[in-house]
Amino acid sequence: MRALIIGRFQPFHNGHVYLVEKFKENEFIFAIGSAYESYSFENPFTAGERCEMIYKAMEELNVKKFYIIPIPDINRYGVYAKHVIDLVPKFDFVISNNKLIKILFEREGYEVKETGLHNRKEYQGKVIREKIAKKEKWEHFVPKKVAEYIKSIKGDERIQMLAKITK
Repeated sequence: MRALIIGRFQPFHNGHVYLVEKFKENEFIFAIGSAYESYSFENPFTAGERCEMIYKAMEELNVKKFYIIPIPDINRYGVYAKHVIDLVPKFDFVISNNKLIKILFEREGYEVKETGLHNRKEYQGKVIREKIAKKEKWEHFVPKKVAEYIKSIKGDERIQMLAKITK
């Protein structure tokens, strides 16, 4: 079966890993929301950088069957699910803990499987970005290859700079 996971992945973190591990027997479609947003504190990474993070995380987790699809925002919740469905390969169910995503995709006839939030106080993009901005330890909140990638593109330095100019 094929599962759809929607997120901004700013950055891809161990909360996302938890979702993947719970459904590891499936293929995955990672739908990258707010794909055209980047270089802000809320969305510091480009869609391409987020694709790389997901690819590296899946490599680390030994997940072989997955798609990564950037999704542009449309800001119209009434047609959002149809918008996503139109842009991604066929899928069987959605994995999400987001109540709005659940409502929108169930309205289109899809089952939405919830996992419960895993260590939400720490595994949250905003928390991780704030730790990076404050030069605190953050690497253990993301897969090892994701941390290495963020450092290789100087994403940590970018977040520190963005925290100063956009917050």
